Amino acid sequence: MTTMMWWREMRSLLIVPMFKCLVAICLVISLLVFVESLYMNIVVIYVKLFKRKPEKIYKWEAMQEDMELGNQNFPMVLVQIPMYNEREVFQLSIGAACRLIWPLDRLIVQVLDDSTDPTIMEMVNIECGKWATKGINIKCERRDNRNGYKAGALKQGMRHSYVKTCTYIAIFDADFQPEPDYLQRTVPFLIHNSELALVQARWKFVNAKKCLMTRMQEMSLNYHFTAEQESGSTRHAFFGFNGTAGVWRLAAMEEAGGWKDRTTVEDMDLAVRVGLHGWKFVFVNDVEVKSELPSQFKAFRFQQHRWSCGPANLFRKMTMEIFRNKRVTIWKKLYVIYSFFFVRKIIVHFFTFFFYCFILPTSVFFPEVNIPTWSTVYFPFMITLFNAIATPRSFYLVIFWVLFENVMAMHRTKGTFIGLLEGGRVNEWVVTEKLGDALETKLLPQVRKPRYGVLDRINSKEMMVGIYILCCASYNLVFGKTLLYIYLYMQALAFIIAGIGFVGT
Repeated sequence: MTTMMWWREMRSLLIVPMFKCLVAICLVISLLVFVESLYMNIVVIYVKLFKRKPEKIYKWEAMQEDMELGNQNFPMVLVQIPMYNEREVFQLSIGAACRLIWPLDRLIVQVLDDSTDPTIMEMVNIECGKWATKGINIKCERRDNRNGYKAGALKQGMRHSYVKTCTYIAIFDADFQPEPDYLQRTVPFLIHNSELALVQARWKFVNAKKCLMTRMQEMSLNYHFTAEQESGSTRHAFFGFNGTAGVWRLAAMEEAGGWKDRTTVEDMDLAVRVGLHGWKFVFVNDVEVKSELPSQFKAFRFQQHRWSCGPANLFRKMTMEIFRNKRVTIWKKLYVIYSFFFVRKIIVHFFTFFFYCFILPTSVFFPEVNIPTWSTVYFPFMITLFNAIATPRSFYLVIFWVLFENVMAMHRTKGTFIGLLEGGRVNEWVVTEKLGDALETKLLPQVRKPRYGVLDRINSKEMMVGIYILCCASYNLVFGKTLLYIYLYMQALAFIIAGIGFVGT
């Protein structure tokens, strides 16, 4: 038997059937992802049509000073600001927290400073001292290690005696700037609804127009808040805490065991445990908190690794705990395991990268394998439309968004694998670099922007995938009978551009 005949036999008996099997699996996953996306958007449409705002679902009354009790009818609120060497933005978050409209004797601002740079530590001390002289009850707490990273800092911060006097805890990352009326608009939900444990506000991005990469991030995160958080809040009174811009009921946190540092998504870990105790969450879309998006590709990649690895690792650790839970209904447990974790945090990353960046390009070598149009055109078009609607002003960028999301799906897939298998980088925590240069404020010191050499900008994984897709596109152009090469050339270009580091600022 000649080599050519042997190859044909191998191709027809093994390779083609295997490829067909992979295509079939992808088609099933495509259907699952589409149904999940459709479900979330139907809930959002229902909310918009029937004006089902949180104020109509839950009791909400503005806080007012009592003539007899004075400010004593206002609950004690602790505002926590965890930070680590945040030279460019620490003044923003501290200043915004200290400007919150709330009786001064009913508010404590706690700065959890894990900084290791003595200069920054001194700057934080000076800033805290400045606000203390203005009558703000502000505490700057430090520890002698960084064990547990953010979760460790928050956990340590809860051990101080004055925390026990507080009823609610608001958390803001170092680049977040709540509006002065933030507590006035969120805390009443917790006061008047004893079943609520968390009030989550949405993020507003002050540097969204910085570059094309920040525009893409804005589109993705706007959809996250508009669809995922809104639908979870409305239909199940459960969603993942975003780690910042939220107010917690201290009693609910303590009942669930407080902060844990077993994964890099301590916020999601806490939310799932509190939710499994029967507490409810509410997402308030109308309350926005200003924040900064990473504008450098390297920083964004580290962030996305943490955001994909952490949930996968948490899914591995909590699946059986969720199944064994007796406090919530079987439907809520299925929602958390299937919708919240399995579809949105696990298979969507695998599917996006594997199908659009491997199966479709490779299909040019297997013309006998039919991939239905609904999976390559109709379903992706609808899902993309759902995402684009969340940011109407960026609708014209939707093609760039699709290509960029497919590039990032590679990193999210890798992170998800590491989380599920508990690989070497499972607990890696690289603080997302914040430049602060888009935040218009006179408080900011001069930003020291890092400089990267040519070799530092090269990303080998993106280059390899881009070159492979480029070869597939060229083969399809020469030998194929479809127009798939148009998409493949664009996707290959997106990977190569990311590979040579021409993404972000």
